[in-house]
Amino acid sequence: MQELLHITYIGHATCLIEMNGVRLLTDPILRDRIGYITRPRRRLHPSWLRDIDAVLLSHMHLDHLDLPSLRRIGRDARLVVPAGSARLLRRDGFYNVEEVRPGDLTRVGPVSIETTWATHDGARHPFGPTGEAVGYIVHGEAAVYFAGDTDIFPEMSDLHGALDVALLPVWGWGPTLGEGHMNPRRAAESLTMLRPRAAIPIHWGSFAPFGMRWFRPRFLSSPPFDFADHASELAPEVSVHVVRPGNLFRLAN
Repeated sequence: MQELLHITYIGHATCLIEMNGVRLLTDPILRDRIGYITRPRRRLHPSWLRDIDAVLLSHMHLDHLDLPSLRRIGRDARLVVPAGSARLLRRDGFYNVEEVRPGDLTRVGPVSIETTWATHDGARHPFGPTGEAVGYIVHGEAAVYFAGDTDIFPEMSDLHGALDVALLPVWGWGPTLGEGHMNPRRAAESLTMLRPRAAIPIHWGSFAPFGMRWFRPRFLSSPPFDFADHASELAPEVSVHVVRPGNLFRLAN
């Protein structure tokens, strides 16, 4: 049995996708506090950040595009970013920046990356620029859909072309969700459109508003398991894997 794919769920929307000898990092958040949201202090394994071939950024919100985290990877890192984001990054010294829009294809070695639509506000709040929000499908020996932040959109039905793994946001960082997000039920509904072999819930359990973690709120731990329950009802053919932050998922043929 040959392993086709490794995915390390680092936390929030940060995943390390390893396939065909290529290492891709999504929406890297590599520190324990961003503004007024925090997570428990923990050590990042050095191997997670080594030899990154490209970083995929879904939108410019502070909990997805974090300049100090990107600096840890290096200003020479190749950044694939949604339209409207490049100026912010180049102003900070990043020079290997490629803007993409839904429908665009780009390559990282033997892997191709398709940019997909997302239904989400892409502005850099409170006073930053406005850009698009996107997702990505990584095509290699397997096909991996990284949704970024999004709600369900009709074109999801067009993305299902033999998806092996869908990385789906099932929550946010607070007790409530605004527009442009999926809750566990909505994420499970998206499986009926995407039809992947496997799904991994992301965007849960890492960050919470300062001080709220002491109350052990349900939104920190329950969303991925609620998602799995809904998925077993709505899309029982999809294998759901709840991968805790820092752990590895392997896919074999």
